[in-house]
Amino acid sequence: MRPAALTAILLSALALGGRSALAAGGAADGVPAPTIVGAGVPLKKRLERRRTLSLRECLQMAERNYPKVHEARAKLGKRKAEQFEAYTAPFSKFTLTSGVGLAPTVRGTPVFSPNSDVSLTSSMALAWQVAIDGVLPLWTFGKMTNLWDAAAAGVQVSEHEVKKAQNEVALSVREAYYGTQLARDALVLIDDASRRIDKYLVGLEADVKRGDGDDIELLKVKMYREELTARRSEVLKKQRMALAGLTFLTGAQQAVDVEDEPLKRARHRLGPLAHYLSAARLFRPEVNMARAGVLARRAQVEMARSEYFPDVGLALSYRWVRAQEVTDQRNPFAKDSGNSVGYGFALAMKWELDFLPQVARVAKAQADLEEMRATERYALGGVAVEVETAFAEAEDAERRLDAYSRAAGYAKQWLIKVQQGIDVGVMDNEDIVDPAKEWALRRFSQMSATFDYNIAVAKLALATGWDAVTSGE
Repeated sequence: MRPAALTAILLSALALGGRSALAAGGAADGVPAPTIVGAGVPLKKRLERRRTLSLRECLQMAERNYPKVHEARAKLGKRKAEQFEAYTAPFSKFTLTSGVGLAPTVRGTPVFSPNSDVSLTSSMALAWQVAIDGVLPLWTFGKMTNLWDAAAAGVQVSEHEVKKAQNEVALSVREAYYGTQLARDALVLIDDASRRIDKYLVGLEADVKRGDGDDIELLKVKMYREELTARRSEVLKKQRMALAGLTFLTGAQQAVDVEDEPLKRARHRLGPLAHYLSAARLFRPEVNMARAGVLARRAQVEMARSEYFPDVGLALSYRWVRAQEVTDQRNPFAKDSGNSVGYGFALAMKWELDFLPQVARVAKAQADLEEMRATERYALGGVAVEVETAFAEAEDAERRLDAYSRAAGYAKQWLIKVQQGIDVGVMDNEDIVDPAKEWALRRFSQMSATFDYNIAVAKLALATGWDAVTSGE
């Protein structure tokens, strides 16, 4: 929120107040806390019901609780599960089959049996079988390793996606937090101006009743006073909107409030543009996501090429068949389907001979790789533009903040000198109007530039993905 819209009204009000307490840098001593218009409850009491948080606490809570961050973490969990599947699936291609049924009584040898080949008889008993078959891969010509590389790159993409969501919510938290502080500082100035107008109105109305005052001047002052009331309501609305947004962003279970301190300039001081461009290439999540995407596509191309070659593995099998009422035949040349135990291992090879369709699949994977490389180049170029734009905004805000800070200092010195002149009787009370106006104007400009600089630094941190830009908050 920017208070420029109410600057002119507030300046006139401050000028009418004579010696403003703002010349000393704050509200006058002994002034009661401001109250919300029409609420009947002091603002301080209302805010006491809220949970007071520092900026660092707000950022930490937002990183933990914001739904978009939770969504990104869920995607990361999915990618990690897929990675675990990719590591374990090639070694888990075993099949277990089993069954239980009834088998008739069958006695005898391969030469003679007293029973017939009828499958259903009056004498039946349980029969069962268990079989395990599978292949352990020994050499796949890169199919497994490239699958693992692609899965690992997918996890990297999701990790950077989580960081991206955290960076975005951090900017929103800072906007809401600094906006609340700015609104609160504006309320202090507006309330001070309102009290001074009210004090001036009493004397002016008395003068008008006696016939010594100016009716037009009285109407102007009343108009200014009502304008201040309207502007105060607007500032309160912005403050409440910012606090509501902050409550949602942090995921707090109760309404939150910021610490009771004025808006301060961010500690970060701008360095050369090249530092931020280099940082963006290293830390920006979108760039790292594109870079990881290229790794995944490259692994998929190699995996597609490995499909030209066979899979070599160790085939393992075990089978146990048992029928209680069937005679176990010990002769190895006699087929015994009722009672047998078998196991074995051997080198096995599987080779898909669909070479022509595989050529198309390799070409498709290469096209996907080129598409992702183009996306990486686009990300690098777009991020560079964003960094330069954010840096230009931060530079502009820094220059304006420095200039307005110096101007506010000069205006305050002017105001103090005029006050001293009035105290010793060498100046009139009317002489305070111009320096009071100028000091208030410069102070508002300084507050607005402070907010702009802090947000510009936060945007620069978002554009670079470099946490050091906002460290020390």
